[in-house]
Amino acid sequence: MSNLEKYAKPSVAVDLAIMTVVDGQLKVLLVDRPEDDVPGWAMPGGFVQVDQSLEQTVERVLAEKVGVQNIHFEQLASYGKIDRDPRGRVISIVYLALCPAAALSGQSLATLCVDWEGETGGSAQVFQNGQALTLAFDHADVLGDVVKRLRGKLDYSRIGYALLPDKFTLREVQEVHEAILGKELRKPPFRRKLLDRGMIIPTGEFETGGAYRPAELYQEKPEEKD
Repeated sequence: MSNLEKYAKPSVAVDLAIMTVVDGQLKVLLVDRPEDDVPGWAMPGGFVQVDQSLEQTVERVLAEKVGVQNIHFEQLASYGKIDRDPRGRVISIVYLALCPAAALSGQSLATLCVDWEGETGGSAQVFQNGQALTLAFDHADVLGDVVKRLRGKLDYSRIGYALLPDKFTLREVQEVHEAILGKELRKPPFRRKLLDRGMIIPTGEFETGGAYRPAELYQEKPEEKD
């Protein structure tokens, strides 16, 4: 008998906090579970199979339950409170996934809100059409951690650009920052700081179809390899 057979085997799941920004609001993709034994809205997820890695499970859930691929994702944290899932002992490995709004067209998105500032931390609330949604499991706490992670990395990393199309305006970058930070930013100092970082470069192209003077389009500057 293997020594492993002596121990109970909790289930391990991967859950995905799939985020985007629409009309200046931070959005999360949720699935309704009305027929499940755990009612409420939840992040899409799936159980880890014995022949799949965590990353392969993420890719499977993205493909099968969301219909997207090749988007940015990173591990957020593991959640293992004994009573977090009323169905049984389930440990969840949560991944943060980010993509432009166009990639989630037609999906069920909810507005993600927190009532705390900066990186204080705490739970989150979600709304659809002005109505608060009930979140299943511990996903209110998880989504609060998502906001904290995004705010913590926004100033020094390229994480915000994963929410934008390949070519974008400075206005769109500011909208992403404001949606994540939950506050308005002054345009001149924000743009100076943004350009001084050297993470984006002009494309020489301009947006089309607007009623006003077309804004210049930018793109991420390729990272230098060591």
